[in-house]
Amino acid sequence: MIELTHLRHVALFSVPFEEQVRFYENLWGLDVVDRQADHVSFRGASDEHHILSIIRSSNPGIHHVAFGLRDKHSVDSAAQTLHELGLPVEGPGPLDEPGGGYGLRFRDPDGRCIELSAWVETHTVPWRSKDVDPVRLNHVVLNTPDIDRITEFYTTVFNFRVSDWSEHQMVFLRCNQRHHSISFNVAPHAALNHVAYEVSGVDEVMRGIAHLREQGVSTLWGPGRHGPGNNVFCYFQDAAGYVAEYTCYLLDIEDESKYEARVWKRVKPLMDRWGIAGPPTVEVRRAMRGLPDAGWFLNSHGQSE
Repeated sequence: MIELTHLRHVALFSVPFEEQVRFYENLWGLDVVDRQADHVSFRGASDEHHILSIIRSSNPGIHHVAFGLRDKHSVDSAAQTLHELGLPVEGPGPLDEPGGGYGLRFRDPDGRCIELSAWVETHTVPWRSKDVDPVRLNHVVLNTPDIDRITEFYTTVFNFRVSDWSEHQMVFLRCNQRHHSISFNVAPHAALNHVAYEVSGVDEVMRGIAHLREQGVSTLWGPGRHGPGNNVFCYFQDAAGYVAEYTCYLLDIEDESKYEARVWKRVKPLMDRWGIAGPPTVEVRRAMRGLPDAGWFLNSHGQSE
């Protein structure tokens, strides 16, 4: 079993590239750490080198989702495990991306490019406070046409454990104490559902809402508080139409022996326990369903497939 430490970052293709960069730099609260003509990476207030990359493209979709491993030996061992499973793997070796590091990429059963890495650069320069200060990625939710297959893959190949189910529509998976760092949602196709950025508390969520409203960006859903994970939430759409969430207070599972996963009913009081946001509207569900994502990967010659 491959022992992941945490969720590092997500890289997204973006059709309105410049507008998307301005959204995350000027409105969402992230800092640019690497700017190239067709690729911009952003950091949050944590020491993680970057938590988001935006890549210019004519088609939307996920470039890759990155998770941390402990060290080089862990990366090499993961590569061997993935090869034995017959999965296409690029690497292991030095990573040619901002922050560097040593890692690999592979394609999961839904065709998604997943990166595993260690020895990535970290930040030592203090964070300069802004109107809102996203700290790190809290979780990523991905749409899948086969939730049982993808759950079995991530819980047998990796150290993911099921924290909770939302009926048979969503599954919440953890690789550390945090209730979930990745979740899968049933949909007709593989796609990004949303990316959640952690802030320090509910006051910070509300400041983020106020700041975005001042810039003419309305809330998509929220604020509210979820049942599974117990986290505070508020969702928006970015310039490319992806759904982004401010969140805080996600449940920590400190004692595995005392925690049992449960199946939550998909009813109004459990989708928003505060009763302010209510259940997601048709427009919210449409935005989170996203467009079909064919996936992206490098072949052995370094060319995209």
